[in-house]
Parts: sequence; structure tokens; C-alpha cells
Amino acid sequence: MSAKSEREKRREQRLAAEKAAAASDRRRLILGYVVAGALTLAVVVGLVIVFTSGGDSTNQVGGEEIPEAAHIQVNSGFLHETTPDGREGTPPPPLHQGDLQAAAREAGCKLDLDLEDEGSTHITKESEIPDYGTNPPTSGNHNPQQLADGAYSVMPGPWYFVHSLEHGRIEIQYSPDLPEQDQLALKGVFDEAPDGVLLFPNDEMPYEVAVTAWTQMMTCDKYEGAATLDAIRDFRDTYIGLGPEPLPLSVPE
Repeated sequence: MSAKSEREKRREQRLAAEKAAAASDRRRLILGYVVAGALTLAVVVGLVIVFTSGGDSTNQVGGEEIPEAAHIQVNSGFLHETTPDGREGTPPPPLHQGDLQAAAREAGCKLDLDLEDEGSTHITKESEIPDYGTNPPTSGNHNPQQLADGAYSVMPGPWYFVHSLEHGRIEIQYSPDLPEQDQLALKGVFDEAPDGVLLFPNDEMPYEVAVTAWTQMMTCDKYEGAATLDAIRDFRDTYIGLGPEPLPLSVPE
């Protein structure tokens, strides 16, 4: 082979190697752009999720925003289209009277304990809802789907919250005519220990405040400030979890 032919061969080999290297560099550059673009998209999607989720102030349940302050325990029951109460309650003063009987007397509240069990059959038709023997109800036949633990701004259907009582829940109820500051004081008691507790207005009872458990009830004709709050907390701590069919505070799905 002549010297000229040898030079041409080496030149062709060099050009081929340079072409292959350039192609490899382009592939690496394109791959870098793809990775960078994917990372940027992931960051953007993450920010959209954070911003649209409402931060820590709300939760999404079935497409509906649930205020964090309502403490709705979605694994403990159902909302039944009842509006949550997202108000921040007023923190209660330290407990002064820890004895339920004494606290009820000081607050002017009446205790009706160990009431008749009116039944616990599941019913699915509104025409089957019984005339409950107490007001508010403390037992009786009810809907199969209990109301979820939490605070609500409107009165739920009684056949839902009676079922919650069967599972050891405590229900704090108040007249919707109660002044806003007193409602927020009750909400503050709920906020301090919301697990296993429901709070809602009741426009069908003749009392300003009532607290119920299964076959247990305390009714207060008047709200008397800290004395009433003590009585509510004592009732809650005495009867929470004592329904005939207690469930965990959060029911696994």
C-alpha cells in the first residue's frame, strides 16, 4: 500500500471516530435536557398539589373541603351532607370541679343516668325512625351509617347521631340561639379532646346545652360559663367509650 493510500485510510478512520463521538455527545445532551425537563415538571406538579390542597387548613373528602378545625374523623363514620364547623374555639379555663355530680349541681344541670335502652335495630327508611323517648335522644333504632366524629354547624339527622352514641361517642349539643361567644367556648372544649366526640347545634331540644352518651344524658337549661364547661368535661371523661358496641376512635378502611 502506498503512503498516500495509508494517509487516506487513517483520515477516513479519524473522521468516522469524530462523527461517532459527536453523535454520542448529542445523545448525552438530549438526555440531559429530558431529565432536566422531567425534574422541572415534577417540581411544578408538586407546587400545584401543595397550593391546591389548601395547606394545613383544609382536607379533601370526596371533592369537598373539610376545615381542619372541624376535626372530622373520616374513618369513624359518614358526613351525611352535614356541614362541618370550621370555627376556632376559645380555649377553656383549667378544670375547677372534677366530680361530675358536683359539677352538674354547680352548673345547674340535670343528670339523667342509666336511662332505658330503646333498642339498636338498624333501619333504612325515614318512615321507620322512632319517636325517641328522650330529647335529645340517647338510644333507639338508627341508620346503619353512624355520623363521623367532629364538629358540625347544623343539626344532623338524629338517626345518624344515635348510632354514634351506640359506639361510645359523646355528643355536645347547644341551642343555635346561644350567643356566638358561648358557642365558641363550647367549641373550645371540643377542640381540646375531639377524638370520639361530636359537637353540633340542636334546634329541637328545650335546653341551651345538653351532653349525651348511650342511655346517659346531662341537660342544662342555661349556659353558666366555666361551671358548664367543667360539667361537660366531667361527663365526657366519665362516659366516653362506654357504648354497647364501642369502636376504635378511628375505624380502619
